[in-house]
Amino acid sequence: MVPPQRVQTMLNVAAAAHVTPNMIRVTLQGPDLAGLPASVAGGHCKLMIPEPGQSRSAFAQQCANGPKPITRTYTVRHARPERQEIDIDFVAHGDDGPASAWAARAIPGDFIGFAGPGAPKLTVFDADFYLIAADISALPVAAAVLEALPREAKGIAIFEVTSAEDRQEIDAPPGVSQHWLVHPDPHEASRSQIEMVEAMPWPEGRVRTMIAGETSVIRSLRLFLRQDQGLDRRDVYASGYWRIGLAEDEHQKVKRELDAADEARLAGGLT
Repeated sequence: MVPPQRVQTMLNVAAAAHVTPNMIRVTLQGPDLAGLPASVAGGHCKLMIPEPGQSRSAFAQQCANGPKPITRTYTVRHARPERQEIDIDFVAHGDDGPASAWAARAIPGDFIGFAGPGAPKLTVFDADFYLIAADISALPVAAAVLEALPREAKGIAIFEVTSAEDRQEIDAPPGVSQHWLVHPDPHEASRSQIEMVEAMPWPEGRVRTMIAGETSVIRSLRLFLRQDQGLDRRDVYASGYWRIGLAEDEHQKVKRELDAADEARLAGGLT
């Protein structure tokens, strides 16, 4: 797949509402989105967060000249280029994070900086079986991947959300079973997804994965898939999106170090 053309622009809020108790969907709109293909759903983007009360002109000047605004990574959940719109889903953390706080207060007419999108996480659909696993932070990308799978695809999707009311309707292929686990305290580590993946009967044929969530969970699953099940690294997308107790900037530094350590550990036995 040819990567989508990236844009850097300021977008306007067209709508904002809770889709579940702990997920806020913000619809962003702007003329620079008209050239994006609808297939960018699932691609990551960077959102530059304005300060509370900051004017549009002051924010535009800051983006152009610095200092760099607070920036966070999110997923394009839906793209509607014919309407010059995208949807971004935010986990509702209250005021614990700048992006969540912005989304909780967003109303039509507000603005935000946007850069992206990147390519979707899974674009080759040649596997016999797909393993999708995500916590609530990665639910937007996992849902987008599920909805992009061929209708004849087989697989399993394991989601972990904050409450039973956070389950969403996802248009997955009929052959992909969906399992919803509840973990009410994101400040405490959970092993529910790990245990479910390790206990499942292993499918025959080629398996591709799209797994994302809290870093300690992802590391355990990556090692299980590559080391115990022998999956080729090219068939394993497993990415830590956050880590308990760390802000995104801190997490990105730690993630690079941990990913490198895991690859070094795996290099002795896997290609």
